[in-house]
Amino acid sequence: MNPVVPVPATSKPRHRWLHPINLAFVPGQMTALSEEVVEGLLQNARLQGHQVQAIPDDSTDVILTTTAFGEPLNWRQALMFSSRRRFKLRRTPAVYTMLHADPTEFERLLDHFQVALSKEPPDPSDFDYPGLAPTAYQTLIEQGRRGGPILSLERLLQTQAKCIRILLLVGDERPQAVYHFDLVGAYPRSEADDLAAFYDDIILRIATTVSTDEVTRHQVVDKPISHSVWQGLSTPKAMTTAARQLGERNFFTKMVRIADLVHVPSVGDAVAEQYSEGCFSTWDPDLGALIATITGSARPVKKSDISEDDLAVIVGVRPDAKGALVREVEGKQNSPPSSEALEMIDMDTVLPTAILEDDWDSEDEPTVDGALGANVPVARSKLHGHRGIHAFHPDYVEFVPLYPQYYHYIVSCATGAQAQGIKEAFARSGALQDPDDPRQVVFTVLPGHGTVVAEKWVPGKVPFEIIWEFMDAGYLQVDNRIPQGPMAYAPDPDGLMVLEPAPTTV
Repeated sequence: MNPVVPVPATSKPRHRWLHPINLAFVPGQMTALSEEVVEGLLQNARLQGHQVQAIPDDSTDVILTTTAFGEPLNWRQALMFSSRRRFKLRRTPAVYTMLHADPTEFERLLDHFQVALSKEPPDPSDFDYPGLAPTAYQTLIEQGRRGGPILSLERLLQTQAKCIRILLLVGDERPQAVYHFDLVGAYPRSEADDLAAFYDDIILRIATTVSTDEVTRHQVVDKPISHSVWQGLSTPKAMTTAARQLGERNFFTKMVRIADLVHVPSVGDAVAEQYSEGCFSTWDPDLGALIATITGSARPVKKSDISEDDLAVIVGVRPDAKGALVREVEGKQNSPPSSEALEMIDMDTVLPTAILEDDWDSEDEPTVDGALGANVPVARSKLHGHRGIHAFHPDYVEFVPLYPQYYHYIVSCATGAQAQGIKEAFARSGALQDPDDPRQVVFTVLPGHGTVVAEKWVPGKVPFEIIWEFMDAGYLQVDNRIPQGPMAYAPDPDGLMVLEPAPTTV
């Protein structure tokens, strides 16, 4: 067993808002190595000031459990579904499940998926594993072709373990690394070269995740927008056009549906039945509001083919910053906006505004009454997607990095921490702060998650047109792979800034 080790001094910057958490360990199937690593984690958690509980109660933030690698767990035993009933809890804590894979077995599975994903057409039998629904192969193929073999493996293990947050321990007699899997498909690694730093890193990653709060408590305000006013706007039509244009360029990833992976009676409040492929929004100068796509958690939404019923109107940020302020529209379906709604509206609070001149409109988008001379956010349109950016042209596009701690300890989607990180990054944009800066597109990268792109107001262009034109011109090169940690761009001979390979990607 591992001795108690002091928390090591680390050069990795940590988030200021971290707070102590309550963690309970509920053992499942274990190997000798997973038992050793769990003990080391619990010791480290105590040293970091967290409370380790004997059994979960209503104050528990995290339940850590274990199960066998590659063996399906019955949903009735899975703590993500059963912890409330088993321990008589009023809410479901975050559940982390540790699986132990021998290095040879781990590499064999990755090699298998690498070969299987290269077949054309793919063979469904290559993705036939115990515990999966008959349709699961479709998701494993789509995810693997988007993110590589590691993503196919991630979805397989999440499905078999009936748990979203997986700690995949790789090692034989001693740990080599732990991979951190989550809902959107992140897979950063904690290396075990230094055991003290190894345990410190894992606990810090867990504490980072549960120290954040979701900001999806959107609130309806004011009276509904009249049907006649809505019908007179050009922005809703522009959003449906942008959806098709971005879809033709394969920007949106396919929605992941739980029912396609595994059959359980009800996912209930454990996890949404599906999660979205991203979101986008643009400012309507006549309404003085942001028109955004709705959340895919409420009902399936194909972001490349939306209707006006798939749009929501965002007018501000709740005073307590727990979500966005929303206005409904008469005569259409009104679903909540995307879970990233707050991040899209909140970044405007730290950015300058622009005045629309008489040449801003295009032939395809006639000027709305009252738009000329309007004071509008400098960022016209915003695009959030589960994609990476491989390269960009610095004469046309600006990259604004997050603060360093976000690359070492990634935060969850739809949280206040993510919204704050994005807001701080875009606040430092030279292109958005300076009206005379010629760069018209600005982006940041969310490690383990995706990218956020914003465009400025350009005369004669419809919403998102600059973004998709820059994609076509190669000024903004979208990639399937997303950095999982620290990243950097370096110049190439063609004048582009190209993403350097990072040791934390697979």
